[in-house]
Amino acid sequence: MEQIKSFLQVSFYNNTMKEYFLAIITFLICIVIIKLFDKFILRKLDKIVKKTKSSLDDLVVFTFKKSIPAFYIIAFYISIFTLNLTEKVKSAFIISAKIIVIIYIVYILSISIDWFVNQHLNKENITARERALKNSAKFVKFIVYIFALLLLLNNLNIKITSILTGLGIAGIAVALAVQTILSDLFSYFTIIFDKPFEEGDFIVFGDFSGTVEHIGLKSTRVRSLSGEEIVVSNAELTSTKIRNYKRMKKRRVVFSLGVTYDTPIEKLKEIPIIIENIIKNIKDATFDRAHFISFGDFSLNFEIVYYVSDSDYLKYMNIQQDINLKIAEEFKKRNIEFAFPTQVIYINK
Repeated sequence: MEQIKSFLQVSFYNNTMKEYFLAIITFLICIVIIKLFDKFILRKLDKIVKKTKSSLDDLVVFTFKKSIPAFYIIAFYISIFTLNLTEKVKSAFIISAKIIVIIYIVYILSISIDWFVNQHLNKENITARERALKNSAKFVKFIVYIFALLLLLNNLNIKITSILTGLGIAGIAVALAVQTILSDLFSYFTIIFDKPFEEGDFIVFGDFSGTVEHIGLKSTRVRSLSGEEIVVSNAELTSTKIRNYKRMKKRRVVFSLGVTYDTPIEKLKEIPIIIENIIKNIKDATFDRAHFISFGDFSLNFEIVYYVSDSDYLKYMNIQQDINLKIAEEFKKRNIEFAFPTQVIYINK
């Protein structure tokens, strides 16, 4: 017994063996507490939060689960600081603790960003918006890493004022050099998050029109009706007026036709009724009006308006074709002739 007491009183680096044993016991107790917390609390919380609708509690539990290794490091530091340390050793441990805390915060922020992206990502069918979300996450993580690096350098007593000044000057030079690229990049995020159009939409901009095939970081590719691919920069696209036909709930169609001047008045009165009956019997077409609108140079003109309950251009063209064919068929039955450019010359004998 005396030998044990004398052994415990042995001093080693300003601490007795008793104090070292107390530090070890403190560390082991902390480990047991962490293990119990992980097994009985975190696992139960994990089951509970999976049943809730909120995603915030899922993130909290997910963060705690990923923080278990950090808890062991904290336990180690708690046990170390129970000892009598020299100023140099204590200073070294404090600096290392700051570095570990910075790395831990960066790690938590990084996994939280990844978790957020994965929660809003459809892995089977990644859309342009989801690709933008992933690119935005990478950009945010890059900014976090830059700030973390500056904090690490500051805690290592490295003067970062000159570095920041250099980065500022270099940043201005780079910004001027890549002004166009940055403009297209910011326009890309405008397109993705403001959503004036999406991939698959039929748009008209300037003198061009077509279906959006791909939205890239710098440019957007549009497939025109004639088949060629139109590549336009994002900045140019967002600075012009865009007509998005995919967003149309229904399409308003106006067309006209003309009949000859020798058409009897009775048949002229029948024409609006004939056209109304034709359109009303066509699926996905809603009749609006048909009127004898004007006396032309060589024809009596009618204007017809109807709606197509779909934005699809091909569907509209099929309906218009069907209407034209039925009008031609009905006019032929009733001997109503379409007008074409003619001139009548009267010769005075």
